Amino acid sequence: MESTQIQRRSSAEMSTDIRGCRLCRSPLKHTAIDLGLSPLCQNLVPRENLNKGEMFYPLRAFVCDQCWLIQVHELVSGEDIYSHYAYFSSNSDSWLQHASDYCDDIVERLSLDQDSQVVEIASNDGYLLNFFREKGVPAYGVEPAANVAQTAIDRGLDCVVKFFGVETAKQLVAERGKADLVLGNNVIGHVPDLNDFVAGLKILLAEHGTVTIEIPHAINLIKANQFDTIYQEHYSYFLLLTMRQVFERHGMVVFDADEIPTHGGSLRYYACHAEGTRRPVAPIVEAIEQREIDAGLQDLDTYRDYSRCVSETKWNLLEFLIQARRDGKSVAGYGAPGKAATLLNYCGIREDLLEYTVDRNTMKQGTFQVGTLIPIHAPEMISVTKPDYILILPWNLKEEIMEQLSYVRQWGAKFVVPIPELMVL
Repeated sequence: MESTQIQRRSSAEMSTDIRGCRLCRSPLKHTAIDLGLSPLCQNLVPRENLNKGEMFYPLRAFVCDQCWLIQVHELVSGEDIYSHYAYFSSNSDSWLQHASDYCDDIVERLSLDQDSQVVEIASNDGYLLNFFREKGVPAYGVEPAANVAQTAIDRGLDCVVKFFGVETAKQLVAERGKADLVLGNNVIGHVPDLNDFVAGLKILLAEHGTVTIEIPHAINLIKANQFDTIYQEHYSYFLLLTMRQVFERHGMVVFDADEIPTHGGSLRYYACHAEGTRRPVAPIVEAIEQREIDAGLQDLDTYRDYSRCVSETKWNLLEFLIQARRDGKSVAGYGAPGKAATLLNYCGIREDLLEYTVDRNTMKQGTFQVGTLIPIHAPEMISVTKPDYILILPWNLKEEIMEQLSYVRQWGAKFVVPIPELMVL
């Protein structure tokens, strides 16, 4: 058998990709965390490719000392990442409930009806568009991953297969008119050209329209140790004080925000045009921004301390897995999310420590984790092998997963959560 040849690109080789801050173009001089080399997180390795090489990229997050955007360099184009995407939102029951609740709330808040127009940017498999359809509110999606968009189209949902930015926004306005609500859930962090994306939102939004953007709150990336959410596909990580600057640069204003529990703690931003009838800024906006300042997120020492905390998490997880194996215990994983690629590759966890993982996404079953080549099975494998421990890789869904796997208590299995710190439940 031929040995696997892993292709690696060093930080020095990537120096031509460094063009300054993605938002304000200031020089990036400060590293928030260096996670070594890692492959593309959503890549799956089929069995026939086990002997083929994989491309690893430097995974280093910088923090801009001017606008405080946390970011990784774009080392891989969006076309390469999204040409055949492996994430389908409908696989999470709790996320579907979250989307349904959002639809109920926003339809009532904005008085949306059959005469309104809603546009979802990065509409994935149409999970949210369907809720608007059920309420009789016209909605369509813009989704760059053709294989995922096809799922929505097959459901009879309206979906435009394109990357979103200024040119796409102009085309949509010319063909369909402007939108009363433009929304994007967990997409703005995936955009390499941040200014082009937000400028597109400005073009697409009707005069009195509303933009809502959901994205994990970067205060949790640092203070809750959520380092595994850093990967090449996630280009940017936002504080509220940064998000306000993003919209202000493009003639819009963040006038409200909701704190929501998804993805380990997220913010939903509400924005509108700055010109015309400007809506009053809700007190929660200033309160959250002050909380970020009080947490030291405009202090470079905070980011220097972060690196030490991440190393401690790695050591603790490895010590647990090594001791479990020495004690003759078996360990399986649950989930194959993007964050698992970062965690497993950074920690050097392979099949000797984690025998396999499972995932509800049939597209992932029968393949192998990128980089570490840990096999991915259907969830039923857990009831077959009866592991002593189950490592929950999508830790933000731990309650949902523990409920799904409640039957493992029959043989005394325990759950292990690695983030924000190692917990055995």
